[in-house]
Amino acid sequence: MSKLRFRVVETAFKKKAATVETPAERPSEYFAKYVFNREKMFKYLPGAVYAKLTDAMDNGAPLERAIADEVAAGMKRWATELGVTHYTHWFQPLTEGTAEKHDAFVEHDGKGGMMEEFSGKLLVQQEPDASSFPNGGIRNTFEARGYSAWDPSSPVFVVDDTLCIPTVFIAYTGESLDYKTPLLKALSAVGKAAVDVCRYFNPEVKKVVAYLGWEQEYFLVDEGLYAARPDLLLTGRTLMGHEASKNQQLEDHYFGAIPTRVAAFMKDLEIQALELGIPVKTRHNEVAPNQFELAPIFEECNLAVDHNMLLMSLMRKVARSHGFRLLLHEKPFKGVNGSGKHNNWSLGTDTGVLLMAPGKTAEDNLRFITFIVNTLMAVYHHNGLLKASIMSATNAHRLGANEAPPAIISSFLGKQLTQVLDHIEESGNDDLVSLAGKQGMKLDIPQIPELLIDNTDRNRTSPFAFTGNRFEFRAVGSEANCASAMIALNAAVAEQLARFKQDVDALIEKGEPKISAIIEIIRRYIKECKPVRFDGNGYSDEWKAEAAHRGLDCETSCPLIFDNYLKPASIAMFESTGVMTRKELEARNEVKWETYTKKIQIEARVLGDLAMNHIIPVATEYQSKLIDNVYKMKELFPAEKASQLSAENMKLIEEIAQRTIFITEHVNAMVEARKVANKIESEREKAIAYHDTIAPMLEEIRYHIDKLELIVDNQMWTLPKYRELLFIR
Repeated sequence: MSKLRFRVVETAFKKKAATVETPAERPSEYFAKYVFNREKMFKYLPGAVYAKLTDAMDNGAPLERAIADEVAAGMKRWATELGVTHYTHWFQPLTEGTAEKHDAFVEHDGKGGMMEEFSGKLLVQQEPDASSFPNGGIRNTFEARGYSAWDPSSPVFVVDDTLCIPTVFIAYTGESLDYKTPLLKALSAVGKAAVDVCRYFNPEVKKVVAYLGWEQEYFLVDEGLYAARPDLLLTGRTLMGHEASKNQQLEDHYFGAIPTRVAAFMKDLEIQALELGIPVKTRHNEVAPNQFELAPIFEECNLAVDHNMLLMSLMRKVARSHGFRLLLHEKPFKGVNGSGKHNNWSLGTDTGVLLMAPGKTAEDNLRFITFIVNTLMAVYHHNGLLKASIMSATNAHRLGANEAPPAIISSFLGKQLTQVLDHIEESGNDDLVSLAGKQGMKLDIPQIPELLIDNTDRNRTSPFAFTGNRFEFRAVGSEANCASAMIALNAAVAEQLARFKQDVDALIEKGEPKISAIIEIIRRYIKECKPVRFDGNGYSDEWKAEAAHRGLDCETSCPLIFDNYLKPASIAMFESTGVMTRKELEARNEVKWETYTKKIQIEARVLGDLAMNHIIPVATEYQSKLIDNVYKMKELFPAEKASQLSAENMKLIEEIAQRTIFITEHVNAMVEARKVANKIESEREKAIAYHDTIAPMLEEIRYHIDKLELIVDNQMWTLPKYRELLFIR
């Protein structure tokens, strides 16, 4: 194995950047080349069919069977011109990835031959085998049937020779088995609730859309080095490895010149992403060595989620063609920054107004304040749920460290917006609202610039920060499906906006003027949700104590954090908004607990194997060499002199013995602990057992392995070290 390590290191050093052919066209010309977008629809579909399909996309109108057949015919004609031979329903099961089953355009022609066919029925619905996807006990294994149904709001696209149809995925009994179904329901709920509130300010508003702009962080590792690290291969992270002497302490990687091999990968990735309609815009080095980031222009939330899932798959494929392996794990390397996926979220109207942005008039700013405060209320009442929506066995490594948001959901607003809210809170209605004769209502709300230019620094420790015209949910993990966070956030805001309308309407019915009623409720809300507002250092121990005092959820155990999904307030919120039922929530939690257990279980097995079959044999072999050296010293020198010269080696021999004994004992103890935990029937209790007993053992064993790495002869160490993994590009 040591020979393998040095061979792959040598090969990696010699690799050059791959040549990437630049398309002759400008990016705007090949953008969405492989997407059946509105331009393609208009070209390949009859006018009446195009109108009905766009109505279904924009307004959720049902597609008639005859229309679906015509859509399928036009779609197939477009796809076959691109060389497509297969189609698949592309969906997002509860695995944080995507799934697809490819079928050819092949049917019997009744004459002993075959023909290519793609009907509306095949486009709109399929019945894939649902037995092997996580379902949390929502269905039995012998009930294999599930349904995938086309989501017309997300355009069909082509990858290689396959037509990919974005779909929802539901059980035979109707419960959702995916992320897309509840996301679409949450987006519909927040849209309807926001329209009702917007009409206080503009009766012409007919539609509100949630927008999302994600920032995808990732690591790249040379594929040879990756192959020589079984822990990376099997778990996505290094389960052992001492920090390199140099890591990110000089802060010279962030925004630095992009390495040539990486630049070629990024160029190739961007071209292919643009061809698939993913509007990538920003690329740069991230903080840690070999860490990078890609970000698009914001899009409608459902489409943005689909694009992120497609991009992660594309990144893996393109990375391999450039001799890299992509690491999306939130914490692949100890001692350097992990990876997140900041979710920039906002709401906008069909009249062109961004609801999280201030306006030019006092009434515009009241609308802005209304949506800001209601969002804060949603975050306050469901801060534990929002934390649960981003929590996982992998993201737990990142959250709470001084590199990512703490495991306490709070919101940073900045000095300017804080002053505005304080002004409203401290003022009475008579102070804020006055009658001005024919001019109508005047509002004493401080003028907010159209672009909030805040003199205070942007708080990087805040999990949910206001950043000028949107909120940035910074706690989302790099390998997560954004839908999980977006389901919880949009559903919570939908519930809160509906509550706001009820409260305002109740005052109006009592004779309170509309503007005065809105301000009265806003003032009440500002006071109520004040505990979730925090502009200080989210990493400090003082904040942890203060957050607990304020009643915020401070739990750090991943399995216990998932309990937030089943709290009465969470169930009531999801059911009132029509997003998920109690049964679906219970099933999803079963999946979450089971997934957590399995991830830790796999890591424990891999670490045990590597410790016993790689580390200890190498350490004892080196120990034998030291012992041999001590004996030879005794033969060459007098006893006292030999003892003096061998003192350091004797210390190393003893230290290796102590550390290998510790590793062996604790690996065996970990195996026994797993046996005990595996007998627990409750998925929740099993996950808790793995969190409390087995996960800490991983770190204890790692500590001693990492110490051995510093002792053992470099030429004998079998696994590529951090300095090789992080600095060979």
